[in-house]
Amino acid sequence: MPKRVRTGLTRSDILDRYIERVKQMLVKFQPFLSRKRGSASLEGFDEAAEELIGQVFGAASNEAEAYEYAKTGESALLPEEAQESGTHNIERESLHQRRQVLESCLADLEMRRRVQVSREGKNGFKAMVEQYMSRNVPSIHRTATIKDAGRLLLKHKAGSLMVDDGSRYIGIVTESDLSRKAVAKGMDPNSTTVMSCMSKAVKTIEEDEPISEAIAIMKKEGIRHLPVTADGTIIGVLSVADLLRALTD
Repeated sequence: MPKRVRTGLTRSDILDRYIERVKQMLVKFQPFLSRKRGSASLEGFDEAAEELIGQVFGAASNEAEAYEYAKTGESALLPEEAQESGTHNIERESLHQRRQVLESCLADLEMRRRVQVSREGKNGFKAMVEQYMSRNVPSIHRTATIKDAGRLLLKHKAGSLMVDDGSRYIGIVTESDLSRKAVAKGMDPNSTTVMSCMSKAVKTIEEDEPISEAIAIMKKEGIRHLPVTADGTIIGVLSVADLLRALTD
């Protein structure tokens, strides 16, 4: 076992360094979105970005996997109009996906930083789930196709859909589920139903619980969308973006 070396840095210090490095990567990436890219190598940037993501989140993490998909330009169920018209620029979409992955990594690290500050006694969370959850609960029937799911996500500008059987919710399907469980496996979006990639064990939280409890659940379960209940009935959804808003406030 390799010897562990004490650096004298706190967990917050390390997170600060990671945050700064990701910010620098985003600045370096900006020229690739411009028509005047200069002499910078996209391959070299990808290598550096993947190395950083691997150091921060792990080589087998969701973030590393998402960046790999971004490089190939695989997008979860593009709008049919874009596919049919042929105007969708795969290369540019791939660049935008790279940026989105890096921005998501930055948001995740900033949230972790605020949580760590709280644990170190410099701040505290008094916000409640009901203050920041979204009361819009878009849903889809279990027999609908994953293509239908993609369209609904675009329509509602949401990151998840509750799955129902006509009378009750039986699962949840997210953007991540569609891209990693469906698109990545080459499933036919026109015939594959959402049941094939949804999560059946739905974790929930009551609306009168503190935000800190929601953070603990989402971290433990490795999820980014948490249905909110009132007396056991789902009335909303709390996302990572909602948590960031709460922590910023």
